[in-house]
This record gives sequence, structure tokens and C-alpha cells, in this order.
Amino acid sequence: ALGLAKEQDKPIFLSIGYSACHWCHVMEHESFESEAIAAKLNEHFVSIKVDREERPDLDQVYMNAVQAMTGRGGWPMSVFLTPDLQPFYGGTYWPPTAGRGMPGFDDVLDAVVDAWRNRREQAIATAGQLTERLEAITQADAPHGELSHELIVGACRQLERTYDADHGGFGDAPKFPHTMDLAVLLRQWKSDGRQAWLDMVRNTLTKMADGGIYDHLGGGFARYSVDERWLVPHFEKMLYDNALLAGVYAQAFAATGEEPFARITRETLDYVLRDMTAPEGAFYSTEDADSAPSDDPDGHKEEGLFYTWKPEEIRKTLGEDPADTFCRVYDVTPIGNFEGRNVLALPKSVATQAGLLGYETKELEDLLHELRAKLTAERNQRPRPGLDDKVLTGWNGLMIDAMASAGATLGEHRYLTAASSAADFVLAKLRDADGRLLHTWRGGEAKQPAFLDDYAAMACGLLALYRATFDERRVEQAAELMQTVLDKFVDSEQLIVRTKDLTDNATPGGASLAATALVTLGKLTGEARYADAASATLSAAAPLMESAPTAMGQMLAALDLHLGPTKELVLVGPGSETIASDLRRRYLPRCVLMGRAVAGYYSPSLEPAFAGKTAIDGQPTLYVCEDHTCQAPVVGGSAIAAAVKELSA
Repeated sequence: ALGLAKEQDKPIFLSIGYSACHWCHVMEHESFESEAIAAKLNEHFVSIKVDREERPDLDQVYMNAVQAMTGRGGWPMSVFLTPDLQPFYGGTYWPPTAGRGMPGFDDVLDAVVDAWRNRREQAIATAGQLTERLEAITQADAPHGELSHELIVGACRQLERTYDADHGGFGDAPKFPHTMDLAVLLRQWKSDGRQAWLDMVRNTLTKMADGGIYDHLGGGFARYSVDERWLVPHFEKMLYDNALLAGVYAQAFAATGEEPFARITRETLDYVLRDMTAPEGAFYSTEDADSAPSDDPDGHKEEGLFYTWKPEEIRKTLGEDPADTFCRVYDVTPIGNFEGRNVLALPKSVATQAGLLGYETKELEDLLHELRAKLTAERNQRPRPGLDDKVLTGWNGLMIDAMASAGATLGEHRYLTAASSAADFVLAKLRDADGRLLHTWRGGEAKQPAFLDDYAAMACGLLALYRATFDERRVEQAAELMQTVLDKFVDSEQLIVRTKDLTDNATPGGASLAATALVTLGKLTGEARYADAASATLSAAAPLMESAPTAMGQMLAALDLHLGPTKELVLVGPGSETIASDLRRRYLPRCVLMGRAVAGYYSPSLEPAFAGKTAIDGQPTLYVCEDHTCQAPVVGGSAIAAAVKELSA
């Protein structure tokens, strides 16, 4: 396509979107399927459609361009480029003809064609100036900064200033979960004991789980809420959101012991296992926001139709009295809260509703469980939203991490099995001939050299699997991936600018995931090269951690583990697995856990950690080490239990 643009001397129309993007589908239907607009595009442009999830590097470059040109961004992203790939005009969604206060896409095309024919030198000059500006944005070397715990405390203070005490979360509508920030608050609460940090996490997680952003029938979370109350979601379900949210709910359960957090974790991961897992074991990317009515012969799709209800639909399924109870609890009304239909939500807790309705709490919980099952069965007869069944390496790494970590915290073996299967699939199927990772797989075909976040997210997932299972192969696999990052990682092709993104976006940044993996490997293996590389990355990010802490959650978590004080816990001897299971259930963010079975594969990378550490008197033995120094071994189950209790305090 790029060669054709040069050969025919035509500008490129680049449309970047993704399968779960509602307005991408609208523009596709309105404009790209219009014969008149398609003819105009085919005559005057070389048109290229890009999936932003397959090519996040391209998306970032041209999103920067659109934001520089228009002051705003989003998807679908529509950019006009010279044949040399330099952007000279762009925007997001345009209707096919002028209306709704926007120019029509047909008029935009005419204006671009006119500019290319009659004012080309001006367009090219604009493109060159914009490209220079993008290079300045993306390539400026930020100064390195000092690393201290005050960076983490400062981030928590800033989060406190934007915290919504009424509804949980941060800022106004639209409201996003901010999972990495919640994890930072939880870490800092564990460090300094400030109750406000924990209360912010507890309230936010509770409000989200009670709101419409959570799927009360099928489990799992939608992308974000369009309001400040978590009521009406943008209905798409992304793999990465559910990975990050399941992870932080599991951490909250470990920290508080509050069963609702465990329930939401299980329901979210069960949703992924049921609806987002390929037969081969890897995890799919997205479920769409839109679906078609079952009685629409044309299959015209509507946003949120699969998830929303009218009272009469509930009465038809449940019967009058049960439906009245269900509608009362889940706030279902004839008026509705979303385009005449109802998003299910819990404005009052089940315990409160039980008192109002004359039930015992357990009695109402059991009834609602039964009613939800009936409605779920009915909902499953509806046409499902579209499924984006591509497998992305980095997103799978995030879900492997969540499955492994939650499986260990909850003692649920099925999540560990799923994490292990997905890891084996990615490491076997998403490789090129030289063994390098690939970014995406679908229908038996893997393609596109992997990005930094692919390597780093997979390494973090593998290290979580090691902690959950003590399978030492996972440490070697993670070390191999991070060695590629340290030694050989290069861009697969020359873009108009090279980006170096240290911040988190919807997913943790590649650099922050790399820092997390490097810090962990350094603690596990004692190898200075990992710790040094982590320190260099953290130092480069320090100015941003200070100036924009709410965009640096994952990096701040890596910094906390790096600065510590971090303890390495080494378990050996018979019965140590039972003790390890107990440790895995606890919230110990500044502890790195290691253990060695009597038989199995022994990682050369872990030999220094286990050197000289043997079971004493044939009993389970715990070695607690910090900063290259180990305390006296703790021998026997009761003594170890006391030591673990002290660690958890």
C-alpha cells in the first residue's frame, strides 16, 4: 500500500480503530460502506485500515499528530498522510455529510483533494513542521531524577485531591477504574498504615462492583463509566481491564480478608475462562459494545443491547413476585437508565435491601443468586456482542499475571492451570524463526514483531506463575525474555518518529512493566545487571513520577519494590508448600517468595538464592533475607507461622 501511494503520487487516508470501538463501527457503516464515499476514496487516496491493538506504535505516533492538530484525540482516528507517511490533516469521527455541528466526511475528502492538487507545497510544509514537532514531543531526553519513597507518597496525596468520596474513583465523568493507582494506594497503606489510602481503595472497588460497569449476570467489567457513579458503562469488555481489575480485587481481598472482593475476582476470571479463552488456551482480546436484536432481520446493532433489560423482559423470565424483588434490588424501572432500558446496578447493598424487603440477608442473597442464573440463561439466548478473537502477547501476559496471582491468593487451582496453559501457548506459538516473540496471533497465524510491553508483560506473568507454583522453568523463561529486552530489543521498522513512552495508559507502560520484571528478577537471582537496569529505568522515569504521578502507577509500584525494604523469603524442606500456600494468600507487596520442591527442574538463575539453604532436622525451614543478608533460619511449622504473622503485621 505504501509503495502504491508513492507510485501513484496519492495521499494516504489512514483510519485507525479497534473492534470494540462503537464509533468506529458507525463510521464504517455510514462512510466506508457508502458507494459514493468509497468511490471518492478509491479514486483519490490509498486507504489503509489499522487495528490499533495490533499496531500500538503506529497508533501512538499518529494520535500525537491528531492531538497536535486538533487538541483532541480518540477513535476512530482519521489521518491524511503524504506518501512519505508524514501527517498533514486529521481528526476522529466525521459523519458522512455535514451535520451535528461537524463537517461531513465527503466535504473533508473534497477539501483534502483540493489541497493536494492545488496547494501541495503548503500541505507538505505543514506535514514537515508537524513531524518535527512530533519528534520533539517523543524524543526529548528527560533528565534523570532521585529515587525516594516520597515520590510514592506524593502520588497518593495527589490521588487524594482528585478522589470522589461519594462514588469512589478519581475525577469526574467519564470515569475509568485507575487500577494501577489503586494498587499504589494499597501498597502505601501497607507501608505507612494510613487508613485513608485503604478507605479510598475499598470504597472505589465496592462502588465499581455495585455499579453498572460490572456485569452482575456474567461477571467482568466494561471499559469505563460514562457517568461519575459507575452506572452506565461503555459496554465493551477488554481483556486487559479485566486482568488489571481482577488483580487489584485479589490484592484487596488479601489485604482485608473481605469476601466480596474475592467474589468479584472469581466472577471476573470465570467470565474470562468462559467467554474470552481460546480452545488452545490463550486469551482473546475484546468483546464488543454492540449487538443486534434477535428479531431484527437486518442485524442492525445497538450499543449495550445484550446487557440491558426492560421490566417486562424480567417478569417474563422470573414471574411477577420474583421479578418485583429483582427489579427493586437492581434498580430496574419502566423509565430505564439507558435509552429506555436498564443497566443492572446495586444502588443499595443487598444487606440494606434485605432489611427493607423483610428478608434475612443470606435468604435474599440465595434468592438473587437463583434469579441471576435464570436471567443469565435467558440472556444467553440473545445474539452476543462481537468477539475480537485475536491473541495479543502483552495482554495475555497481563491476564497470566492476574490468573496466577489470584489463583495463588484464592487457592483456586483452575486459574493457575489457565495461566500456565496461556503461557505455554504464547511461548510456543507466538515466536519467529529466531525465537523472538511475536505480537499477535489469530486463526493459526502469528505475526508482527513483539513490542517492549509484550516482552515485559509476559515476563511479569511468568514471574507471577513462579511465585504461585514454584515452577522454576518460569524464572528461566522470564529471564530469557528480559535478556532480549536488555541486549537486542529494536524497533521492527522505521516510523516517522521513534517513541519512548514511560507512562501508563489504559495498560501499564512497557517501560514500567520492564522495570517491574527487572526488579523482581534482581531480587530472585541476586544478579546486579537486573537491579542496575531497573534502577536506570526508574531514574529516567523519576521526573515524571514527580510531575505526573497519576500516569505512573506501575512505575511507582516497581519503585516501591526496588526501594523496599524488600525481604526475600526462601522456603525449603518437607511441608514447605503448605506454608507457601499460606504466604501466597497474604498481602506482602515487599516480599519476594521462593521455594524449592524435593524434585523437579532447578533453575541455574536461582542457585545463588538457594545456596547453603537446607532443611534443618528434616523440618520446613524459612530463610528471611534482606539486602544480601540473611537472618537465622526459622525452623518448624509453629515457628514459621509466628514469623509469617510478624511479616504480615
